[in-house]
This record gives sequence, structure tokens and C-alpha cells, in this order.
Amino acid sequence: PSKMASLVFPDNFQHILRVMNTNVEGQRKIMFALTAIKGVGRRYANLCCKKADVDHNKRAGELTDDEVKKVVTIMQNPRQYKIPDWFLNRQKDIKDGKYSQLLSNNLDNCWREDFERLKKIRAHRGIRHYWGVRVN
Repeated sequence: PSKMASLVFPDNFQHILRVMNTNVEGQRKIMFALTAIKGVGRRYANLCCKKADVDHNKRAGELTDDEVKKVVTIMQNPRQYKIPDWFLNRQKDIKDGKYSQLLSNNLDNCWREDFERLKKIRAHRGIRHYWGVRVN
């Protein structure tokens, strides 16, 4: 018989975590599991895990509730944890001029508002979005 490593789940293992209105797979390593959240890429997930002192080799389902809360807090307030401005996905916001990281529903809302604003001022990009054709 072939010797294949099997994943033995600890007692408190969660197969699916609910993080920021997103289902996160518990079997995946924490860094890659966080990329299921809209607005979180591999590099941002990696940085948040490092700031939260979470072991990269852990699976998402093995994390304690405190560790999950800490990672979520860092993801929502990146500037308080010294994540540089150039790393964030919303720089110099058009309304308030702030730098922030938009995640899940907030990202969709801001995109929609941006497109509506572009349509309202009849910008080339806004018109192309309105027509439903390719926008460069």
C-alpha cells in the first residue's frame, strides 16, 4: 500500500470559517484561505498574518477565535498596525482623501460609487461602463 499523508483534524477544527461575510475554507493554509475574502490578495494576507504573529503553516480551521479576531482587526485597520500606505488598495480616496484597505462588501460599494461618479460627470470611462463595452 502507498504511504500517503493524511490530515488529522484536531478536536476544535473548523472546516468552514465565516470571516467578514465570506466563507473561508478551514483545510487551506491561513494565508491562502484569507484570499477568499474580496480585497485580500496573497501578499496582503501574508502581511496581516505576520503582523498578527500567526504561524503560516497553520490551517485556517486550526486558528483560535482570538487569532481570527486579531487577523480581522489588522485587515480592517492596516494603518494602525504600520502597514505602509502604498500597500493599500484605496489610496487618496476621492471623498475624504484617506488611505484604506477596502474589503468584501465595502469594495463593491466603492466600485459602484466610483462608476456612478464617472457616469455622472460624463467621463470617458464612465460612458464606456454605461455602454457595457471594454474600458481600458
